[in-house]
Amino acid sequence: MTLSRRSQRSPGRLRVLAVLSSLLTLLALGPASAGTPAGAGTGWWDPVARPAPDSRVDVAGEPFKGTDSEGRVRGFVDAHDHLMSNEAFGGRLICGKPFSELGVADALKDCPEHYPDGSLAVFDFITKGGDGRHDPNGWPTFKDWPAHDSLTHQQNYYAWVERAWRGGQRVLVNDLVTNGVICSVYFFKDRGCDEMTSIRLQARKTYEMQAYVDRMYGGPGKGWFRIVTDSGQARAVIEQGKMAVVLGVETSEPFGCKQILDVPQCDRADIDRGLDELHALGVRSMFLCHKFDNALCGVRFDSGTLGTAINVGQFLSTGTFWKTEKCTGPQADNPIGLAAAPEAEKKLPPGVTVPSYAADARCNTRGLTALGEYALRGMMQRKMMIEIDHMSVKATGRVLDVLESESYPGVLSSHSWMDMDWTERVYRLGGFIAQYMHGAEAFTAEARRTDALREKYGAGYGYGTDMNGVGGWPAPRGADTPNPVRYPFRSADGGSFLDRQTTGERTWDINTDGAAHYGLVPDWLEDIRVTGGQDVIDDLFRGAESYLATWGGSERHHVRNLAAGSSASASTSEWNPFTSYAPGRAVDGDPGTRWASDWRDPQWLRVDLGATHTVGRVTLDWERAYGRAYRVEVSSDGTDWRTVWSTTAGDGGLDTARFTAVPARFVRVMGLERGTGWGYSLREVGVYGR
Repeated sequence: MTLSRRSQRSPGRLRVLAVLSSLLTLLALGPASAGTPAGAGTGWWDPVARPAPDSRVDVAGEPFKGTDSEGRVRGFVDAHDHLMSNEAFGGRLICGKPFSELGVADALKDCPEHYPDGSLAVFDFITKGGDGRHDPNGWPTFKDWPAHDSLTHQQNYYAWVERAWRGGQRVLVNDLVTNGVICSVYFFKDRGCDEMTSIRLQARKTYEMQAYVDRMYGGPGKGWFRIVTDSGQARAVIEQGKMAVVLGVETSEPFGCKQILDVPQCDRADIDRGLDELHALGVRSMFLCHKFDNALCGVRFDSGTLGTAINVGQFLSTGTFWKTEKCTGPQADNPIGLAAAPEAEKKLPPGVTVPSYAADARCNTRGLTALGEYALRGMMQRKMMIEIDHMSVKATGRVLDVLESESYPGVLSSHSWMDMDWTERVYRLGGFIAQYMHGAEAFTAEARRTDALREKYGAGYGYGTDMNGVGGWPAPRGADTPNPVRYPFRSADGGSFLDRQTTGERTWDINTDGAAHYGLVPDWLEDIRVTGGQDVIDDLFRGAESYLATWGGSERHHVRNLAAGSSASASTSEWNPFTSYAPGRAVDGDPGTRWASDWRDPQWLRVDLGATHTVGRVTLDWERAYGRAYRVEVSSDGTDWRTVWSTTAGDGGLDTARFTAVPARFVRVMGLERGTGWGYSLREVGVYGR
């Protein structure tokens, strides 16, 4: 006989629970949670030598270890954070440090030009409005910062990140970030603006932060903050109860790949060297473009005043403003908007003005360039994950085409910056999606909108805090809200209690302060549970496993193109005295060559695989002369043909035909109706077993 939950709650049971709750509450307020130095803790999760003075953590209980009953790791994933952006943009845009060997007072202090009253806090004025004035003192008073609407002050102090770990987060992606143009035009800086130099420094500082935490816990490898370079290592770290830290890169001109007046300033050798260097640093995910069009891809626009300011930066960096066109599909880039940005526009040369844009032309004309595709395939060869947020829809569409043609799962959307119409394509590939750290109610609404797709594809969910990323964070719902977060609260795994977080003389409360710093991530998650429901938290708690599944799938990825180097024949081949368009050009592995037919219907291209193989996928990389109606046929003897896939709505680009796998030695593309006045032209044909 099973009792209902209500009938099980006898008065005696409630009294026992109340006593236990009181004891845990006392523990939550005890010395171990206050971050006192050596000897304060009693378990592996407590440091033996925390600095004094230091921030409190205000969490009691042992961080959970291990996996669930099915062997899956548990925990939250922040897929987009910027631990070291204080080292970016010339070193004076983000004030304060995530750690300091000199202690908390040195780490959490304002930029020198902000003293005595913030009068010269120029970026505060630009991003927050008002006059930028604020109390610059951090430790120990923290009168005005960190705050949910302060974009220039440190939010990632190590003890605050520790609180998030103790509250259930098990993966943190640290995106190394900078922007050379912002650095060059900002008034204050103490270093150069080369982007790759900054990326190297931020990577080194992340490893130094790991060593800093290790020393508190007794030596190398003993701390909770663990940088990982493969998914297996990440799983092992999480099963020890620690946090797996993944390095990513989000920068505007990776490897120096900017473009000036549409001329690339890098080549394939630069890309290879750059990817090799990043991989050696431990970087495993990357954006190909960010904010400005570069030599690799076009960007998804920013809107409003910020969009105008960034468009000015685009001109200063590249010599060109954004260019738009009407979109060809349901996806669109963000509207640029016509809002003025006077301070930014003053940087333009005399006589140069920001152009206006037609409201019905929402897509960037720039997509994924040939160099961008080379970089994309280079990332795939190195088993890295590709970030598609910030790419134009034109670039994103091509990236997804390439990934689908290779069945490569390593695709990430980490902070709500892609068109939501791409969601199912990402999940179908095996990719991972995280939502920006919106307010609890808005976050829940968006999570519910895509819940059915996650259920369909068995995917967990993530969040991207983007802290220290100049984005803005959830505002407080207010002390008088009818459903506040009540302190102390229990962590999602049920093993820890969290009280209000205190650093120095300041105590933060999610209800009245909003998401002011990283230590309030668990409080924000509790706010989601309170306002949205346990089901959203359950989806997020599956996030670490889902992220690692995407990463592991990328590492294990290996497909053999059965058509590579095979014998090929065709109905016709276009004659040209200067180059060859022979059938073999479509299977030579060189996208710079192609097969082209005569200018009439029908036409066919046949590939002989040399032996019978199981075939389940064919990829067709069309040149501008594409097939509108065509079919894919297979044969065992080259005589009897069977249609396995067909379309009457081809639109060129990179097509992937998937079908139930069948044995075949020969594969034929039968063109029935041309999409242009020319013939049929294929750069490459791929044949795969799956």
